[in-house]
Amino acid sequence: MSLRSPAPASTSGGPAPFGSPGTAPVRRATPRRYLMCPPVHFRVHYAINPWMHPHKPVDVPLAVTQWEALRDRYTALGHTVEVLPPRPDLPDMVYAANGATVVDGRVLGARFAYRERAEEAAAHLEWYRAHGHRRVREPVHVNEGEGDFAVTATWLLAGRGFRSSPLSHPEAQEFLGRPVIGLDLVDPRYYHLDTALCVLDDSTDTEVMYYPGAFSPGSRAVLARLFPDAIVATGADAAVLGLNAVSDGRHVLLPQAAVGLFGPLRERGYEPVGVDLSELLKGGGSVKCCTQELRGLD
Repeated sequence: MSLRSPAPASTSGGPAPFGSPGTAPVRRATPRRYLMCPPVHFRVHYAINPWMHPHKPVDVPLAVTQWEALRDRYTALGHTVEVLPPRPDLPDMVYAANGATVVDGRVLGARFAYRERAEEAAAHLEWYRAHGHRRVREPVHVNEGEGDFAVTATWLLAGRGFRSSPLSHPEAQEFLGRPVIGLDLVDPRYYHLDTALCVLDDSTDTEVMYYPGAFSPGSRAVLARLFPDAIVATGADAAVLGLNAVSDGRHVLLPQAAVGLFGPLRERGYEPVGVDLSELLKGGGSVKCCTQELRGLD
């Protein structure tokens, strides 16, 4: 695996607006717990997003190998990976981030927009309950977990427009106790928030990278106001799902094809780690889609 707007913002083609080479902030990784589901039953036999083409073959052994490389990278970096047992009738379970949102030990389950994935929600809730977690809520409104909820130090950034219902936002705020900031997605290629935005340091409310073209004009203005020093991705890096990334505060695991993001990340003191998940991209997901973070769970 190889390594590799209205307010001032870094673009993936230019330098950060502060500091100069040699003055990047010192970033510190913090140990994380992740939940992942191996793609042993992964296939694309229906299309519920623009990335899915049932006529294109899927190499399942290669998908498993790529997934295992991601899992092994996490453990090599000192993180813990729990495994959600896959089910043969649910080929998209590999995208484990969609099954819940976990904040401060509270688990808000998912309710999927499409019937093809609906039963995944129960599989996730069963896992949490079987592992002794009691602060678990089955949602009333459609939300697709961390696909559309991104966690900063204080807020929940919440996507809407293609999958999660706007009604899920107050439900999440009430249960998780975090202010929710709604963001409208307008490009169907970026159907979940995690395909268009990544929180780089969840110990702050300032460090993100995102692709403006995925958002409505009003939401772009909100993002520019909230994150004036964000890394702003180009269309080329967004188009390889370069923003579907996971950060531990220092290491940023992202698709290796998103080459334009590596320099800006390094300029900010992050260590980009390129990952090849080309087979899982055929289902519309990459690093973050495969990774559910278990925040505050023992």
